[in-house]
This record gives sequence, structure tokens and C-alpha cells, in this order.
Amino acid sequence: MKRFHVHVAVTNLDDGIAFYAKLFGVAPTVRKADYAKWMIDDPRLNFAISSRGAKPGINHLGFQLDTDEEFKAMRDQLAAADEGLVDEINANCCYARSDKYWVTDPAGIAWETYHTLGSIPMFDAECAEGCCAPQVTISSTASCCARETARKA
Repeated sequence: MKRFHVHVAVTNLDDGIAFYAKLFGVAPTVRKADYAKWMIDDPRLNFAISSRGAKPGINHLGFQLDTDEEFKAMRDQLAAADEGLVDEINANCCYARSDKYWVTDPAGIAWETYHTLGSIPMFDAECAEGCCAPQVTISSTASCCARETARKA
């Protein structure tokens, strides 16, 4: 089953946590020094915020998939939507190891589709050493998470 994913960059993590905890009516399920995440069941939502120097606002949107089969089935839809689809297999980001596909919508918003494989102790364990594949660039307004793919003019 799919879960809608939203990642928002904030200037003050504590203020963001206080606001969203009240909005959702629950504390975050994951809280780190620079990151917090809520796994909401009604509606099915994976909502994350981080304070890692990115421009405040929507960092990226996406879909979290429960199974590898669902993840692989989404690839054709994503490729049809954006010829610049980027595969990231076994990627480290946001305290998790995941298989990911990235596309960019016509407005320039990054969309991440992913299946989580496990957790990791750091936000972006490999990014300091260049975790990004050669065809992928880190967005100038984001940290490890939001990717930009080459759009055809």
C-alpha cells in the first residue's frame, strides 16, 4: 500500500516539531537533532521536516511503498511521467537505507518513490563522500534528499 510522503525544510526544527505535533495530534515517530518524521495512518502520510540549511518550504514529495513489488511496479509510471527518471538503489538518506526512483515535475518539484530497507544512524551516511550517482545532482536548495534530474527542453 502506498503512503504519501512530504518533506519540508524548516528554519527552526523545534518550532516545526511543536507546530506539526499539535497539527497531527501526536509526537514525531522519529526525532533527531536535524530531522523529525511522523508516520500518520489517517490519512496514510509520511511527513518529515529537517533543518539542514535548505531553503524553507517543500523539499520534495513522494510515495513510500510497503513492498519491493509495489516499488518496482511504479517504475514504468514514473518513467512515463519524466524521461529523466533516476534510479538510486540501496541509497542512504534521512536515517534510512532505501531503494528509490526520482523524477521532477514540470514545476521543478522533486518526487521520490521509495521502498525502505532499514534504518541507518546518520542522516546521509554516504553523501559526505558523494553518494549521488553521476547522472544525479544534489539540488542547490536541498541536502542529500531532493534530487534534480535533467529535463529535456
